[in-house]
Amino acid sequence: MKKAIFKTYNNWSPTILRLILGLVLLGHGSQKFLGWFGGYGFDGTMDFFTGKIGLPWIIGFLVIVIEFFGSISLLLGFATRLWSISMVILFIGIIYTSHIQNGFFMNWFGNQKGEGYEFFLLAIAISTSLVFTGSGKYSVDCLLIKSSKNFLSVSPTL
Repeated sequence: MKKAIFKTYNNWSPTILRLILGLVLLGHGSQKFLGWFGGYGFDGTMDFFTGKIGLPWIIGFLVIVIEFFGSISLLLGFATRLWSISMVILFIGIIYTSHIQNGFFMNWFGNQKGEGYEFFLLAIAISTSLVFTGSGKYSVDCLLIKSSKNFLSVSPTL
């Protein structure tokens, strides 16, 4: 099970994808969790999710956790496959609860009621790619697999 979760292709493509996705999501997660960058913080975001949007509290809580702690984990390259699967589910939920009614395109010219879902499709594609490739170079996952191989190669028969 550990190998299935932490195994990674040791190349640059997944590294670049996870770092960019992690960086972009960290801004959004920081708004929701800490109130940085003009965000409302944890309490304000939970009030918005449960009061205005009508999400169950556990879903609102998971959105905040995935966006904040998931983005940090992506930046570190820790459990990238698990966080990426959760992000795919998150982005699908965001599309259907908040953006599908606004169409495909983002609101570049201010002539829509809200933003479209094109950004989230890109994020789904990046997250799905990371599910298949893992973290890439310079990741905690890579270190865990290497240390696991070293441990198994020098340990006695279990």
